[in-house]
Amino acid sequence: MTTLSVIQADITTIDVDAVVNAANSSLLGGGGVDGAIHRAAGPSLLEECIQIVAAKGGCRPGEAVITGAGELPAQAVVHTVGPIWQAGRADELDEVLAACYRTSLQLVADHGLASVAFPAISTGAFGYPKDRAANIAVDTVRAFTVRPSSIDQVIFVCFDQADADRYEGLVTPL
Repeated sequence: MTTLSVIQADITTIDVDAVVNAANSSLLGGGGVDGAIHRAAGPSLLEECIQIVAAKGGCRPGEAVITGAGELPAQAVVHTVGPIWQAGRADELDEVLAACYRTSLQLVADHGLASVAFPAISTGAFGYPKDRAANIAVDTVRAFTVRPSSIDQVIFVCFDQADADRYEGLVTPL
């Protein structure tokens, strides 16, 4: 059985098998979570991302790729590109955001990893409404983890207390 939990912390300090990076399609770092993970992981992470970009041309929204974790306490980083919020395309974008969680979890399971930490994908610079994104994240993770896999722990790592409260309300049974 997979345990879901919520913490408020710096995702670069979490001791898990895999950390999910809310990446840009270039995979070359940027602001927010992406920049923090690249800075904390060191140059080996960027080198692996450059190799992926050279081989496949980056990563499209809803897709995910996996690399080593460099200097992070994790074993791997799963890079996924979330959608940029556009209210007129909400239903379509919801599916892309859900795909970020599914493809990330699938890569974690395919590599036999047991624990994974997720940030709130697309809710920063990409502008996704936080409540909507949290519901999609928790629902998608729950749906994925009902089937057997190597994953026994999923942690939603929140930047601030308001996000932690939002996720806690969804993760904790009534």
